[in-house]
Amino acid sequence: MTPPLVLLHAFPLDSRMFDGIRPALAGRTRLLTPDLRGFGGGPPLDPAVTPGLSVLADDVLTELDAAGIERAVVGGVSMGGYLALDLLRRHPDRVAGLVLVDTRSGADDDAALDRRRGAAERADRGEIAAGPDAVAPLLAPGTSDLIRADLAAIAGAVPAPTIAWGQRAMAARPDSTGVLAAATVPVLVVVGELDAVTPPAVARDMAAAALEAELVELVGVGHLSPAEDPAAFADALIGWLSRRF
Repeated sequence: MTPPLVLLHAFPLDSRMFDGIRPALAGRTRLLTPDLRGFGGGPPLDPAVTPGLSVLADDVLTELDAAGIERAVVGGVSMGGYLALDLLRRHPDRVAGLVLVDTRSGADDDAALDRRRGAAERADRGEIAAGPDAVAPLLAPGTSDLIRADLAAIAGAVPAPTIAWGQRAMAARPDSTGVLAAATVPVLVVVGELDAVTPPAVARDMAAAALEAELVELVGVGHLSPAEDPAAFADALIGWLSRRF
């Protein structure tokens, strides 16, 4: 029987980015898509808490416990992928499989750290990207105006303190490539062909590092695969689940 599936959303979005795939997964597996702390309908984020992705990952564990789920296939998009790897590092007994979507296992390099710190400092001053500017760099050029508008509305509702905290938390994450390489569970790596943030070469490196991985590259898609092409993403996910579980 297919284990429950947990999908964790990207930054700066919430679980609504998965709405397009829900019909395809209905009846196939138990799907959980929690809103992370500070995002969407998630619990409030206290900016005084030291930024760290383990804070969010522990919230996911709390939800699994509340749902009576001992082990699950855990996946995520971008920041959600970082959280999935954090759970694998600290709680491998809770992870039955791993789905890494438009993400990376490595830590930020110096240039990325500088960008995150700059974004966090601007958010401290209340200066955050709003509307289409918040998601435009993440999407493929051919993404529909409706999808762009929906995602922009989600991103635009995220408070500035959450943006600052999230950037600092992502900057503080360790390299998880060794954790991925040591994993004994099945791994699915999905990447958009036109992902400019974590391009296909990064996904290929992750798949090569894992012991048992499948790699799927979605044509014409950017950094937010499940939202940009829900049908293609769902097909890839369902096919992998059926082969591995």
